[in-house]
Amino acid sequence: MPPVLTQLTDEVAGALSEAQQRQLATYMVMLAHWNSTFNLTALRDAPEMLSHHLSDCLVVLQPLMRHLREGGWLDRTPAPRLLDVGSGGGLPGVVLAICCPQVQVTCVDTVGKKAAFIRQVAAELRLPNLKAEHARVEQLPGRYDLITSRAFASLVDFVNLTRQLLGEGAVWMAMKGKTPDEERAELPADVQVFHVEPLHVPGLEAERCLVWMRPAGAQERP
Repeated sequence: MPPVLTQLTDEVAGALSEAQQRQLATYMVMLAHWNSTFNLTALRDAPEMLSHHLSDCLVVLQPLMRHLREGGWLDRTPAPRLLDVGSGGGLPGVVLAICCPQVQVTCVDTVGKKAAFIRQVAAELRLPNLKAEHARVEQLPGRYDLITSRAFASLVDFVNLTRQLLGEGAVWMAMKGKTPDEERAELPADVQVFHVEPLHVPGLEAERCLVWMRPAGAQERP
């Protein structure tokens, strides 16, 4: 395992191939390098970037893959499409693109230099399933099978800004800290929270969870 990943436990990084581990290591080096000039993230300390960014994103892989497998999304042609809203330096979008090559990942951010960084990552790491859009998410065209965000906005703003981008059978997957009960109470009546999933991030003593949502009345994909 590359040295930059040695602080991650087998629980998080053990299931990844050596090639994926190298790609993640290169991505973290690129993030730190670009961050010194373009302010992609507030964190500067390498160990903190591992625990607060990389490990924090890797723990969603198992829930994400479970959702895709159980819903039959991985058997689809074309491949399922995932949108990462307010992706910043590519968290979690770049991590998911590296670890889930069978998923088409689009990162969208209103800051041009962040989208440019993600495009550079896609080129250097040869990730044909990763693209970046410099746009406001409410003006983005297309439809997606899963829409995710990390530290982007409240749940109500997240769903309101992206509702028009949901494809048939699609869901939202919001990465949150502690369970956002107040935000959940503010959701419109036509949005259903069907699962709140607690997460454990190795090396990080903080609450994390995934909030899974779908339009009310939508049927779970068989």
